[in-house]
Amino acid sequence: MLHTANKMTVIEISEPGGPEVLTPVQTTIPVPKAGEILVRVKAAGVNRPDVIQRQGHYPMPDDVTPIPGLEVAGTVSSIGEGVTGVKIGDRVCALTNGGGYGEYCIVPESQTLPVPDSMSMIAAAALPETLFTVWANLFKIGGATQGQSVLIHGGTSGIGTTALMLCREIGIEAYATAGSDDKCDVIAELGATPVNYRTTDFSDFILKQTDGRGVDIILDIMGASYFSRNMRSLGMDGRLVIIGFLGGAFADQVDLQELALKRAVVTGSTMRARTSVEKAEIANDLLKNIWPILNAGRCHPMIHSTFPLREAARAHALMESGKHVGKIVLTVN
Repeated sequence: MLHTANKMTVIEISEPGGPEVLTPVQTTIPVPKAGEILVRVKAAGVNRPDVIQRQGHYPMPDDVTPIPGLEVAGTVSSIGEGVTGVKIGDRVCALTNGGGYGEYCIVPESQTLPVPDSMSMIAAAALPETLFTVWANLFKIGGATQGQSVLIHGGTSGIGTTALMLCREIGIEAYATAGSDDKCDVIAELGATPVNYRTTDFSDFILKQTDGRGVDIILDIMGASYFSRNMRSLGMDGRLVIIGFLGGAFADQVDLQELALKRAVVTGSTMRARTSVEKAEIANDLLKNIWPILNAGRCHPMIHSTFPLREAARAHALMESGKHVGKIVLTVN
C-alpha cells in the first residue's frame, strides 16, 4: 500500500450505515504522547463493536479517535516519553482505544503484549480484543475455574472459539450454542457440547444435560431475547455475564423470584468503557496466565478469513452475514 512521508491510509466511517460507508482516506501519521507507542500495523482484528460503531449505535468516549479498530499487531515504530517496556522494532499486539483500521495506530504501552514467537501477525491481531473480553468477563467477573460448567452463546465467534479453547485448556465443562450443524461440529471439535439453537431450546438442553442442575456461568451476547432462558439454564449461585445485545437491550417479563431463589448474579461489561488502569491489569493477567499457553503453541486463534485494509467493507459484510467461524482480520502491506 502506497503512502507518502508522514501520511497513512486509514478507514473512516463516512456516515452511519452499512459496510459501504467504510472509506479509505489519507491522514497524517500520529505522534505518540507520554506512555504511548506508535505501532506500524501489519494486521487488525475485526470485531462486533466495530460493526455497531459503523452503524452509529456504539457510544464513543469523547477523547478517542473515530477511526474503528480495537486490536492490532505490528512492530513498534516510535515511542513516547516514559515508555520503557518496549523498544522500536519489537513485535507487539495491542488492545487499542480505537484507530486499528490504519497503517499506523497509537496505543498505550500498558495495553500491549508481545507477539508469541511462533505466531503470525495475522493470528496475533486476533488476540487482544478477544482475550481481554474473555478473560475479564468469563474468568474475572464470571469466576470460571477448573471443574465448573459454562454456557457460551455464539460458540463459533471469535469470542466463542477462544472461550471454548481456554475452557478445554483449564478443565471447565463447556456447552455452546450455534445456528447450524456445521458450526455445532466445530464446537464439538473444540471439546465442548454443542446445541443448535435453531432446532433446540437451549435451556431445555442444558437442564437435561446437567440433570436439572444448570450451569455455573453463562457468557451471553444476545441480551434480552435470551434472558429468561438464560435464567432457567443457570444453577444455584450461577452468574449470567452479558457482553452483547444482539437480541435487544430491554428484557420483558423477568422472573425476579427465580433470580432470588437461585441466588443468581446478573452482570456484564463493555471493554471500551474500562479505564486505562483496568485494561492494564487485564493485560498483566493475560501475560501471566494465558501467554505461557500461547507460547507453548496452544489455544491459538481460529482465523476464518483475511481482507486487505482497503476492503474493510467486505470484512464487515462477512461478519454481518454470520457465516464465519472464528476471527476476521484485515491485513496491511
